[in-house]
Order: sequence, then structure tokens, then C-alpha cells
Amino acid sequence: MKDIDDTQQPLLEHLIELRRRLLYCIVALVVTFLVSFYFAKPIFGFLVRPLAAAGQTKVVYTEIFGAFFVQVKVAFFAALMLSFPVVANQLWQFVAPGLYRKEKQALLPFLFATPLLFLTGAALAYFVAIPTALHFLLSYQGDLGNGVQQEALPEVIKYLDFIMQFLFAFGITFLLPVLLMLLERSGIVTYEQLKGAWRYAVVAAFAIAAVLTPPDVGSQLLLAVPLVGLYFISLAAIWFTRRRREQQDQVEAA
Repeated sequence: MKDIDDTQQPLLEHLIELRRRLLYCIVALVVTFLVSFYFAKPIFGFLVRPLAAAGQTKVVYTEIFGAFFVQVKVAFFAALMLSFPVVANQLWQFVAPGLYRKEKQALLPFLFATPLLFLTGAALAYFVAIPTALHFLLSYQGDLGNGVQQEALPEVIKYLDFIMQFLFAFGITFLLPVLLMLLERSGIVTYEQLKGAWRYAVVAAFAIAAVLTPPDVGSQLLLAVPLVGLYFISLAAIWFTRRRREQQDQVEAA
């Protein structure tokens, strides 16, 4: 059984293959966009549930095309998530023939772990971080004195940007284990370097949380603490996989 596909294709055939894979990705994105646009209203209804749970039952749009643009943006974001498995599969099929068997075995877990980790981060944002941030931000409503009332009227496009920022920020940051393990496998960093830099990683986690979340301590902790935990989980996973690789190399060398 051959360890690698030794078929050598000319550069033009590689470009044709890349174009074919990109076309599949574009078709998947367009199809999921059209389906998501049809269901854009219930999807946005799902996204505004945390706002309703925080006591805000009305959103407004200040431009005549605001509601339409919201549906387009909702459909586009939903299409990105729904088409990701197809895009990842096409990318894998393009690069897999040029990988050794061990490299394929090493990359496949990352391919499956990426959407799971992203969804875990997005779920934490939707069910915990966003409600916490909304309760904090909407708590500033009320009487300002002299009979003047301060009331929040969220604008639909800005609210959508707000919630998508949360979802993508948490989802992408939860890919930290995948990034660190890929960097270690490629030789860019070592386990010893990552272990020695844990203090800087903790500071960086809180700095990232301060930038990506509202200025309340609760929201920042909800992102910073999982980031720190994921960093140490990554260290443990790297130590385990490196030890396993060393054992396999010893067995093969024996």
C-alpha cells in the first residue's frame, strides 16, 4: 500500500483542480444562502431571543432598507456556517493526495474538531455571554430625574452586528487548541515554548476578552476564563500526542 499518492500532475492540472474545488464551494455557499434567505426571519427571531429575555421587546430600523439588509446579512452568516462542512471537505480533497499517510491521520482529527469547537464557543456566547452582556447594558435604562426616562431602542443592523461579533469571537477563540496543536505539529513552536509562555498567554487571554466583549467584567471573564482553560488543555493534548508519536517512532525503529 503506497504511503503517498505519487501521481505528479502539471501545474495547469493543479489549477484546474483548484478551480473545480472552488466552484463546488461557491455553489454550496450560494445554495445555502438562498435557503437561509428564505428562513432569514425565523433565524433572526432566534438571534433576538436573548434580547427579549433581557426585557427588550422592540427593535427598530432607521433606514428604509434596514430590515432587508438584516435578512441578507443573516442569510450570509447562516450560509457561512451551513456550507463550512462542504468547504472543509473540498479543501481536504484538494490537499489530501499530497499528504503522507501519517500526515492524513494527524490532520483528520483537527478537521472534525474545528466545527465542534466553533459551535461550542458560539453556544457559550449565545446562552451565557450575550444574555449577561445584554442585562448589563440594558440596566442603564430608567429615570434620569425631572421626569426624563432613558429607554433603549436597539437598531436591528447594529444589534445583528453586536450578536454576530459575540458568536464569531467566541467561536474563533475556541479554535485555540486546533491552532496551537497545528503550530506544534508543523514545528513552528514547541511544547516547551508554549509551557514557558503560559503567563503571557493568560495576559493575552484577558486582553483579547477586553477587546472583543463589552466593558463589563462578567462578559470579559466569560471569554477570558475559557481561553485560559483551553490553553492549558492544549498543552496537555500536545504533551499526550507528542508522547504517543515518540512511542510509535520507537516501535517502528525497533
